Amino acid sequence: MSQLVQPHGGKGLKPLLAPATERAAEVARAKKLKQILMSSKETSDVLMLSMGAYTPLDGFMGRDDWHSVCADMKLKNGLFWPIPITLTADQALADSIGAGEEVALVDEESGTVMAIMQVNEKFALSDADKAFEAQHVYTTTDVKHPGVQKVNEQKAVALAGPISVIDEGAFPSQFADLYQRPAEARAAFTEKGWSKVAAFQTRNPMHRSHEYLAKIAIEVTDGVYIHQVLGKLKAGDIPAETRTKAIQAMIDGYFVPGTVIQAGYPIEMRYAGPREALFHALIRQNFGCSHLIVGRDHAGVGDYYGPFDAQHIFDKLWPGALETVPLKIDITFYCSKCMGMATAKTCPHDKQYQVNISGTKQREMLTAGEDIPPEFSRPEVVKVLQEYYKNLD
Repeated sequence: MSQLVQPHGGKGLKPLLAPATERAAEVARAKKLKQILMSSKETSDVLMLSMGAYTPLDGFMGRDDWHSVCADMKLKNGLFWPIPITLTADQALADSIGAGEEVALVDEESGTVMAIMQVNEKFALSDADKAFEAQHVYTTTDVKHPGVQKVNEQKAVALAGPISVIDEGAFPSQFADLYQRPAEARAAFTEKGWSKVAAFQTRNPMHRSHEYLAKIAIEVTDGVYIHQVLGKLKAGDIPAETRTKAIQAMIDGYFVPGTVIQAGYPIEMRYAGPREALFHALIRQNFGCSHLIVGRDHAGVGDYYGPFDAQHIFDKLWPGALETVPLKIDITFYCSKCMGMATAKTCPHDKQYQVNISGTKQREMLTAGEDIPPEFSRPEVVKVLQEYYKNLD
């Protein structure tokens, strides 16, 4: 009998998607309400709330929760939460909304009415507030950091209150074989008899280092949940359609059947490094995963974070903050003397024998049309990626 970790907060999953029988009427009602246009990040958060991935939140955060999350990684009630979830609007629109008034949340890119929100609180987000959030969550106020850019792009006033989601957008149909809600993931794990499940977070196709991390996890758990980002990425990242094909080629050729589930979820990356690693663990707890694989520079970007900062931050948590724990693994590489993948803990040889593998390096090689050696990536994976880059010309 499968016994999975409990959803965050210990009171069961809290999906905010309205019942199917009510959605058509709610969409019609929403069109008569004031409309709040959402950025891609805010739309992504609505989708995560919809499926229960942000359990136990019931909507967007008020000022007390926002401040406490930024400063202390906990909600005002003391529950662990490392990343603020906020929605913003222009000053004039915010001023027109009365206390307790319902508004429609609309994806600005597609024009789709996604949710109805009851606005219970409004609070200003000044430039000083944005700098406060950036420094605490991202440890930098550098405007070149993509996460800091998103913080600075927020509008003048944050709106807080519970939401009811009435449209899940395009992801469920666009990625019908991949899109999985927490309840569905938990059902899949239970069906397989898995209790210990390791999540592998990725926004990149998986090269040999990623494959090695996943196989280490399989050795110590019941199976691995390769859980990839379907939401908006930074420029230059490989789109989900191509990434999915490449990962599946690796799974089909190099993993024992029944040890891996590949799925996707609609989050938009923040690139917050250590804080985002904690956030990924919290979300995976809601999905039923007991472990999160945390390797080198998890959820980082550029040189803003040290290679193991995302591992060390878990040591700073208080008892009971999270049930899902990190599976910390050293930097991996291919050793020509060992004739296989290794880490500094398992390989005694000099660095001259090591082939260091990274997604950034692989993208550079593919862009330049260079051959990818088998020590770097599996040929079946390379074939999928080369086809994608060839069509970019």
